[in-house]
Amino acid sequence: MPRDPNIERTQINDDEDQFETSLRPLGFRDFVGQESLRENLGVMVRSAQKRKAALDHILFSGPPGLGKTTLGLIIARELGVNLHMTSGPALERKGDLAGILSGLEEGDVLFIDECHRLATVVEENLYPAMEDFYFDIIIGEGSSARSMKLNLPRFTLVGATTRAGLVSAPLRDRFGLVARLDYYDVEALTSIVERSARILDLPVTHEGATEIARRSRGTPRIANRLLRRVRDYAVVHDAEAIDAELAAYSLTKLEVDSMGFDYLDRLYLEALVVKFDGGPAGLETLASCIGEEKDTIEEVVEPYLLQLGFIQKTPRGRIASRAAFEHLKIPLNAKQGSLV
Repeated sequence: MPRDPNIERTQINDDEDQFETSLRPLGFRDFVGQESLRENLGVMVRSAQKRKAALDHILFSGPPGLGKTTLGLIIARELGVNLHMTSGPALERKGDLAGILSGLEEGDVLFIDECHRLATVVEENLYPAMEDFYFDIIIGEGSSARSMKLNLPRFTLVGATTRAGLVSAPLRDRFGLVARLDYYDVEALTSIVERSARILDLPVTHEGATEIARRSRGTPRIANRLLRRVRDYAVVHDAEAIDAELAAYSLTKLEVDSMGFDYLDRLYLEALVVKFDGGPAGLETLASCIGEEKDTIEEVVEPYLLQLGFIQKTPRGRIASRAAFEHLKIPLNAKQGSLV
């Protein structure tokens, strides 16, 4: 009897989720990086516990994979309360929000991922819930309709977004703390790789962990994913431990170069450098050129390239920096000689 591919995909997703969950830090002590934010959150949590009050609402922003969801989980765990998780796109109607809010208990944490994608009607009904802890319910229809106020327990909303600029001002102003998570340095990522390797009972040298960290785009989620792929090569080659040589070999085979750029990053850079002489080139033009969605380029590809200074955003379009030409080993011509 043929196997159901949907069941196989479900099993793969479950395995990936289980892998990610097993590596998540359980408390602020285990959370590596973002030191200032981690310290501030610790103070806020301890203060709320001493005052026996609900924690202020918190908004996390930053690129994917930096720990926004993990911090939401840690906050709920440190407070000893229930965590309710949803996402902006999942809350389509006022009734969806009412269902979640009615299930909250005193002090609970409500985590809303991608909160910049909340529907307008949902967001507007979220304001009184965040500020005054009540929710208006309309009973009946037409001329007989009446409004009833549903009192809510004091809860903490933790919002997460990859597009901070798209969070409306009224929503952003209702958060007691707005914090941005930055890319991790190699030292912090090395510590994360070594911790994950210990959890997986996977021997890895410090140099091997550093090599994986260097190619992880400053992102813990990517570091853990690359560690898993390097583990595959270590198993197949019967390696006693993952060292720098094995890590470099494995990641090169996986088309992850020394800067952490993958196939899509290089495709983007090569289009900008080779086809458009370093730019300027518009986002839509680049997206069409490499056959990729604009949102993917803006949210996945460009943030890390901007962080490293490989590209610049200008009113005229994207421009490749000198570092991009040097990385691709393409000489600058006279026209491009002024690039930084």
